[in-house]
Amino acid sequence: MKKFLLLVSALTMAIALAACSSNDETKTDKKEATKESSATKVDVKKELVRFYMDLGNKINAKDADLNAYVAKATKEDAKPEELPTAEDRAKASASAAAVAEELNNYQIPSTLNDKKADLEAAIKDFATSYQAKADELKKDAPNFDAANATFTQGEEKLGKVYESEKLLAPSVDKQVN
Repeated sequence: MKKFLLLVSALTMAIALAACSSNDETKTDKKEATKESSATKVDVKKELVRFYMDLGNKINAKDADLNAYVAKATKEDAKPEELPTAEDRAKASASAAAVAEELNNYQIPSTLNDKKADLEAAIKDFATSYQAKADELKKDAPNFDAANATFTQGEEKLGKVYESEKLLAPSVDKQVN
């Protein structure tokens, strides 16, 4: 009788262990499937940060002469020989036009396709701003007020995209000037 009870206990324990182990395998399979699917998802926040850095780098690669002109033109207590020359203004105009062209040809990364329209609208404002600066620099007394207002509109549009992802709105102006 003792042998029979021992055999029944062992059999019951084996069935219980088999049932528990198959349940754990199912959970493990579900966890692995979840990990695989999340690995294929794009981390939008990281992609937006990369986008911002790339955008700033593209602008900075072309706007050195424009920044030099603005620094000279806005220097307080500048002596007449320290003010920008017509040559400086021409270089700045070419620099601003080059940035505008770069931005007009800028491609939004495919990882940000669901934000593409909003990002393109912001970039269009930035390009328009730089083109307006290039046009103003062809005048003897350039005025950047309208160009700066357009640039600010672009920053606001870009900020909304970042805030929708619970990120702080970036300042392209601080990055490129």
